[in-house]
Amino acid sequence: MSSQTRVAVLLEDQCQPKKCQHECWSFCPPVRNGVECIVIDTSNQHPIISEPLCIGCGICVNKCPFDALVITQLPSTLDSECIHRFGRNGFRLYRLPSIDSEGVIGMLGPNGMGKSTALSVLAGTRQPNLGEWDIDSAAWEEIIESVPSGLVREHMTRVAAGESSVSMKPQAIDRIPKVATGRVESLLRRVDDRGLFEKVIPDLGLEVVLDREIAELSGGELQRVAIAATMLKEADLYFFDEPTSYLDIYERLRVSRVIRELSTEHPVLVVEHDLAILDLLCDKVHIIYGRKGAFGIMTQARSTRTAINTYLDGFLKEENMRIRDRPIVFQKGVDRIDGGGQRLLDWGDVSKQLGSFTLTAEGGRLNRAEVVGVVGPNGTGKTTFARILAGHLEADEGWISSDARISFKPQQVEPEHEGTVEMWLMAEAGVSWRRGDFTTNVIRPLGIESLLERSILGLSGGELQAVNIAVCLARDADLYVLDEPSAHLDANARMEASRAIRRTMEAMERSALVIDHDVYFIDLISDRLLVFEGQGGLDGTAVGPMRLRRGMNRFLAAADVTFRRDHDSHRPRVNKLGSRLDREQRAAGEYFYADG
Repeated sequence: MSSQTRVAVLLEDQCQPKKCQHECWSFCPPVRNGVECIVIDTSNQHPIISEPLCIGCGICVNKCPFDALVITQLPSTLDSECIHRFGRNGFRLYRLPSIDSEGVIGMLGPNGMGKSTALSVLAGTRQPNLGEWDIDSAAWEEIIESVPSGLVREHMTRVAAGESSVSMKPQAIDRIPKVATGRVESLLRRVDDRGLFEKVIPDLGLEVVLDREIAELSGGELQRVAIAATMLKEADLYFFDEPTSYLDIYERLRVSRVIRELSTEHPVLVVEHDLAILDLLCDKVHIIYGRKGAFGIMTQARSTRTAINTYLDGFLKEENMRIRDRPIVFQKGVDRIDGGGQRLLDWGDVSKQLGSFTLTAEGGRLNRAEVVGVVGPNGTGKTTFARILAGHLEADEGWISSDARISFKPQQVEPEHEGTVEMWLMAEAGVSWRRGDFTTNVIRPLGIESLLERSILGLSGGELQAVNIAVCLARDADLYVLDEPSAHLDANARMEASRAIRRTMEAMERSALVIDHDVYFIDLISDRLLVFEGQGGLDGTAVGPMRLRRGMNRFLAAADVTFRRDHDSHRPRVNKLGSRLDREQRAAGEYFYADG
């Protein structure tokens, strides 16, 4: 049996010493016996935990009113594989991702597990301390020696010598307009070290935005400009952090092809939470697991199919480690219901003109106790239609027959409220959000419990999205309209969000209309589909809602892509264009539900 090392971490953003009585210190058994296992830092009143003296009783963890302490056991073999540690009781990262001379290596895991730290080490912007928390950094000779031999060691040797360069597409593309100004063409030509401007621009469909100012771009346009800028730079290693957020499935497939082409000449690392795209894009995938804000462990790279199936199952056999309480299960059946439930809301001949854009919806119906997924290209009116149903916009023509109470979660989740998360929930839903079934189905799965005392203005994008979903579902309504709830969420959080929405609708016998671009998310959540078609920015037509199988076939036929079911996990997988299954499914008109 392998020996264990005790790890004690203080989550400083959750520790609130002014609001507690230092229960961690006062209830600690060693402290009560005169052993300084926990001492209070006089500069900030935060506890300092001695890992060698800690007995692992867990009392301090349970007594902390803000869930700010993590005490756990890790295999002692990891001690020599610690890459960086942020302070005595700070976050620590174990292992670095691998690098292939050709091909795409993916990283799959929750946010807050150290992916950004790993990439900053590979980029040379952070010189790691190899777990020696009391020093800023270790000597380069030690760092290189600690890395397994191979391409990663060669890369780190060049980093140490200042001879390696990394081109990185950041995750937070919404910050780009704050640091970059001017016309798109001028920006991209300035960074075109490789002389590939004339190729990359049409490959990413950016011709129409070249004359636009950076500040005028939509999220999807800004994402593709950021990808183009990353690819045009000359570098030894290319890294793309969440390259498909804000993009519809058409654009996600196009971006995947472009990044795959880049990987034939240069090593590429990708963090991506859309599992269908990760499956299509990557040759191998590292799973990273641990505890958010406490520690992250990078597993060895697996084949992409094996890695994703293992991640969904939630159990790492080689490490004998369970990383999720329960597996994520996809239904093999193609339709959940026939759409024949009691009517909640219907509409007919709805139209809306917004500038040069025209939206039409001839007729449709929502039923009680169902979830309707909404799919289609960007710019075809999905959000506009949702806002019309929610009463936030007036239709120019047509009718909507309903007196349903509607709760709406907008696409953009800006921190518009002051105060804490708990105060926001109380303001929107009173005390009803505290009831047992809602806590079980929504609050705990979305990780809201640990955010209740946090300021809304201090939340990350993913945390803010989770809170917005919870607030929307907490309101007393008949129909819940959620616009892109998977945006900013990592893969695990997306699966938990889909489960939370479905369980809430089933438990309360209410209905939901969910707009999203993640095929996994839509497949997990939907009973029926409302499909939008048309030319983005010019016109859009809402068709349906229709049965899930029919809707997916119509949607994916327009996107010119076929999906099969993985024969083990039943998850959707993209077929390679022109493969045997791709040809057979196209011939049969079955774009989504073949078994693989």
